Amino acid sequence: MKYYSTSKQAPEATLEEAVVKGLAADKGLFMPRSINPLPSTFYAEIVHLSFQEMAYRVADAFFGEDVPAETLKEIVYDTLNFDVPLVPVSPGIYSLELFHGPTLAFKDVGGRFMARLLGYFIRKEGKQQVNVLVATSGDTGSAVANGFLGVEGIHVYVLYPKGKVSEIQEKQFTTLGRNITALEVDGTFDDCQALVKSAFMDAELNAHMQLTSANSINVARFLPQAFYYFYAYAQLQRLQPGVQPVICVPSGNFGNITAGLFGKRMGLPISRFIAANNRNDIFYQYLQTGEYNPRPSVATIANAMDVGNPSNFARVLGLYGHSYDAIATEVSGATYTDEQIAETMRATWQEHHYLLDPHGACGYRALAEGLRSGEVGIFLETAHPAKFKDTVEQIIGAEVAVPEKLQAFMRGTKQSLPMSKEFAQFKAYLMQQ
Repeated sequence: MKYYSTSKQAPEATLEEAVVKGLAADKGLFMPRSINPLPSTFYAEIVHLSFQEMAYRVADAFFGEDVPAETLKEIVYDTLNFDVPLVPVSPGIYSLELFHGPTLAFKDVGGRFMARLLGYFIRKEGKQQVNVLVATSGDTGSAVANGFLGVEGIHVYVLYPKGKVSEIQEKQFTTLGRNITALEVDGTFDDCQALVKSAFMDAELNAHMQLTSANSINVARFLPQAFYYFYAYAQLQRLQPGVQPVICVPSGNFGNITAGLFGKRMGLPISRFIAANNRNDIFYQYLQTGEYNPRPSVATIANAMDVGNPSNFARVLGLYGHSYDAIATEVSGATYTDEQIAETMRATWQEHHYLLDPHGACGYRALAEGLRSGEVGIFLETAHPAKFKDTVEQIIGAEVAVPEKLQAFMRGTKQSLPMSKEFAQFKAYLMQQ
C-alpha cells in the first residue's frame, strides 16, 4: 500500500519508507492511500476470535500487502502478549483497561508493534543503525523505550520535559541504558516535539544519521492502536449483543482516537466518539468554532494530555476531507479542569470502588455527562493509576498499591542528559553521535 503526506507536497511512500522516515519530506504525516473495510463475516465471528487473531486480521488490512503473512502474524502475536479487559464501572459505562502491558500504559501496543516492524525492515535491508527520536509527555517514552530495548540496529533517544512527567514515568525510560538515551529538555512537551520535527527536516543531520520517529506521527505507532477498538467491541458484544457503543478517548496528541476513527472507517460498528480533553482543549474549541488555533500547552494533573498542537489533527482532517461538518458529526468533545478531574476520581472511587487515573477520569466523566438515553459507553483507561501514585493518593485519600512491574523500575538509577529547547544544541549533540 502507498502512503501519502497530509501536506500533499511529497511523493507517495511505501510502508517501509513511511515507517523508516517517520515524517514526510514536506513535514506532513503519512496516511494510507486507502482504508480497506473488513468483510461482514469478520464482524459476524468477532466474538469468537482471540485478541491476537482479531488484531492480526486488522493488521493484515493495513500491512498485509507489504509484510509476509507469517512475519506479520509473529509481530502481532508477540506484541499482544497481555490482555486488554473490558471492565464495568457504573451502569452503562465500561472501562477498557489498556494498562496491563510491560509499562502499564496504552502505548505499549504501538511501541512494541513498531519496534518489531522496524526491526523487520532493518534486517530486510541490512541497515547498520536506525536512530529513533521520540518526544514524550510521559507514557510514550516508557512504552517506546521498553519496546525497543535491546533491539539490534536501533538506538532510541527519548526527549522529555524537565519536571513535567511523574517520577515513575521518568524512571521507566531513564533507568534502562543500553540502546536507550534519555534527554531531559528544559521546556514543554511541545518543545520536545518541535525538536524532533526540526531534526527530521535538517538535511545535514539526516545525512549524518538515519532518523525516524516513534511518536504517534509514525504510522507503525498509531495504526496498531486500532486493535483496541475492535477488541472492546467484541467484548461488549459478548455482554450486550447488538449494542453499538459510544467510545470516549482521553486525547492529547490524537493518535489514539485517530486509530479508532480508522476502525470505524473499516466498518467497526461504533455509534460515535467523544474526545475528552483537559485544559489543553484545542480540539474542543475547534468543535465549538470550526477554527483550529493551537497554543502553548499548560501543565495539568493529566500530564500525558498536555499537548497544545496535536500532531494527529492533520490525519483527522485528511480522513474527513477537511470537512468540519463531517468531523463534528462523528466526534464530539469535552474539556475538564484539574478540579473536575480530581472530583471525578474521588467520586468514582467512593461510589463504585473503581480507581481512575487522571486521564481515564476525563474519559469517564465525559461519558457520565454525555451519554444519551439507551446508549452504552466505553472509555479508555490509558494508564495504571499507580503511575501517578502521589497525585491519585492525595485525591482519593487512600494508598495506591504499586504493581511489581513498576517497583522494578523505581529501583533503577536515573540516567539522563540535560538539553536546551534550542535546536542548535540538540543538533550539535546528535552530530557527535
